[in-house]
Amino acid sequence: MGQWFTERARRDGGRQALTFEGVTWTYADMLGHIDRMAGALRAGGVQPGTRVGYLGFNHPLFFVALFACSKIGAIFVPLNFRLAGPEFAYIINDAGVHTLLVDADHIPVIDTVREQLTCRRYLCAHGQPADPACWPDAAQAMAAAAPVTEAHQPHQDEVAVIMYTSGTTGRPKGAMLTAGNFWWNHVSELVMLDIRPDDVLLTFAPIFHIGALNVLTLTTFLKGAHIVLHRSFDPAAALRDIQQHQVSTLFVVPAMLLFISQHPDFAQADTASVRFIMCGGAPCPEPLLKLMDQRGILVQQGYGLTETAAMATALSSEWAASKIGSVGMSPLLTDVRIVASDGRVVTQPQERGEVCVRGMNVTRGYWNQPDATRHAIGDDHWFRTGDVGYFDEQGFYYICDRVKDMVITGGENVYPAEVESVLYAHPAVAEVAVIGAPDPQWGEAVVAVVALKPGHSLTLDEMRAFATERLARYKVPKQLRIVEALPRNPTGKILKYKLRERPAPSAA
Repeated sequence: MGQWFTERARRDGGRQALTFEGVTWTYADMLGHIDRMAGALRAGGVQPGTRVGYLGFNHPLFFVALFACSKIGAIFVPLNFRLAGPEFAYIINDAGVHTLLVDADHIPVIDTVREQLTCRRYLCAHGQPADPACWPDAAQAMAAAAPVTEAHQPHQDEVAVIMYTSGTTGRPKGAMLTAGNFWWNHVSELVMLDIRPDDVLLTFAPIFHIGALNVLTLTTFLKGAHIVLHRSFDPAAALRDIQQHQVSTLFVVPAMLLFISQHPDFAQADTASVRFIMCGGAPCPEPLLKLMDQRGILVQQGYGLTETAAMATALSSEWAASKIGSVGMSPLLTDVRIVASDGRVVTQPQERGEVCVRGMNVTRGYWNQPDATRHAIGDDHWFRTGDVGYFDEQGFYYICDRVKDMVITGGENVYPAEVESVLYAHPAVAEVAVIGAPDPQWGEAVVAVVALKPGHSLTLDEMRAFATERLARYKVPKQLRIVEALPRNPTGKILKYKLRERPAPSAA
């Protein structure tokens, strides 16, 4: 990454690279910051293979640190800014972070566990820390350091980033992503997606997540195009900047697309400049996709995980309208297959099983966790995703749900995403998650956890009547729980384990 960004900046230094909070950096501007950051890290003892952590909201310094690490062969470790102190301590120590960059907003939470950390150096990435003596300014360190102008030449199997999984089931694992993983993802995107040098990409999803970082964003830099970066997700700001900057592409998770569609400004917003939206991270409800289609907004679904360096499949633009709900096909250099519960490779369309992925984009394993690596990646190099999917007669893939989220009721398999997609169409439903709950008669009962739109109400009988017209009876929820909002992680994924741990009262 450091190598190709350096070359891009030398060729197109005057092009706009990044706009953040009203300030635009050219590629030459960014390269200057990257070279000085690389110098500051090297002067502080960072060598090839040394881990450098970054904690903070979306900010240009995230990219500066990422490319600087790549330029000197260090390993970049982005941190989920919504974690608590003990969770940060676990990841930072597990990764063996040497130098930790933290924005001023998150210094207080790190200070609560600092005595437990094994880091050798701490820097304030940006902002004003309460104690500058304990948190030296990264900008001052960069100004004092000799810039690094020659980029490290990595082998494709060299670890570039350790990215910790979102931890929807427990403690996160550090997926080791290599220089080759990132590069082959860029190649796949350039082959399958219409990314252009004159694009303007709006990025508001948290860039510590593989989707926001490596779906469109880094490849947009590689292409020499322009990124508008938001500190965090705000539907009103997103709609404003789409018009102001004539945004042509976006990456979203379904929850973000839902919140944009529900915002009062959406109906009158000028979205004519948007050529396509890339949507991933979770199955997107079909009613939402159809709403966007009615607005003339092309939504291309994709599928991937941290462990696949983002893209395992993508739906190309020519199929987006006719294959609504599909996540497309695998790229040329990635293999995807469906494996049934009995270990048999599925060969017939429509038969569900676990999605497995193999290719140059797949992680080499989990940091410090050889047992977890062996469980996830077999000797034949197929990565078990834990997701349920199938392919249709034309070879297009569809993601149903997580294997662990499947509900078995009366011996029948119910995939929550299918039920959720139906319930999203109910006029009272703002958000919905379907889970299983122990049931003495059925083994598990299908439960709908719903957040209502303002001013609406919903009873169990009303919901069941609506669902019965659209679903087989065994798929219709037997319980309804009303909540104010669904718990989500920073990438927008619903934390269903929290719904199972602390069930809300049932609605009549």
